Amino acid sequence: MDKQEKALLIARAAQDPEDRLLLARVLDKQEQMERRNIPASTGFLSPREQMMAVNLLNAAGIREGYVLDGGYEEAERKVLTFLPDWAEEDPEALTFLRAKFRGADSTLTHRDILGSLMGQGITRERVGDILISDHSADVVVSPSLAEFLLQSWDSAGRVRLDVSAIDREELTVPQVQIKEVRDTVSSLRLDAVAASAFSLSRGKAAELIAAGKVSLDHVPCEKPDKPVLEGAVLTVRGLGKARLAECGKVTKKGRIALRIERYV
Repeated sequence: MDKQEKALLIARAAQDPEDRLLLARVLDKQEQMERRNIPASTGFLSPREQMMAVNLLNAAGIREGYVLDGGYEEAERKVLTFLPDWAEEDPEALTFLRAKFRGADSTLTHRDILGSLMGQGITRERVGDILISDHSADVVVSPSLAEFLLQSWDSAGRVRLDVSAIDREELTVPQVQIKEVRDTVSSLRLDAVAASAFSLSRGKAAELIAAGKVSLDHVPCEKPDKPVLEGAVLTVRGLGKARLAECGKVTKKGRIALRIERYV
């Protein structure tokens, strides 16, 4: 792919300059893998960035030869790794650390852990998911950070930490709490489904959509009439995340039965 083709693909895939820069790095990693014939990985990508990257690769005709991995199946932040024909995975793409909290009464939140890492000058793209347990936090990070964190990361706020490396299989993934919502809607418009998912009036849902506070499959959407497909993920800023788990039968009154999973 020459520079002009690459620039055209990126321009079609993203309007924002930061998004274009991200997508340029994605294609650079793919070319690096082909040139060196070794695995090449991006930093950690958000769900929105993952979708943008995959859409770009599809547009470029690249539909295989890469994996998205965040350390466990339900991971939110993932690294995109391009693999040569001889490799099925890159065992060096991720590192896993466990930070144990000193003191029986010590507690920390996701924000506390992330803040302590950012306070050391670590950029977000080098940190994956942070999994909080009662007395520890498991963190997925870029391998290049491992030695530094093992030697230097010893506190978060006032809580002292004991940090050690763990294997992927040792990750403690908190159980996600889900509230099931069953409702009927007149159509599968975004405003209607969002209203059901988050117990809003349809007018309020439309207002939030117009304000750019609603994302559909991790991409901000300001169109209230955008169709929502089964399996789609809705996110409303300040209210959380939900998934349209099932579209059921149409009732006698012509309404569509829905089963929604709301994350609480």
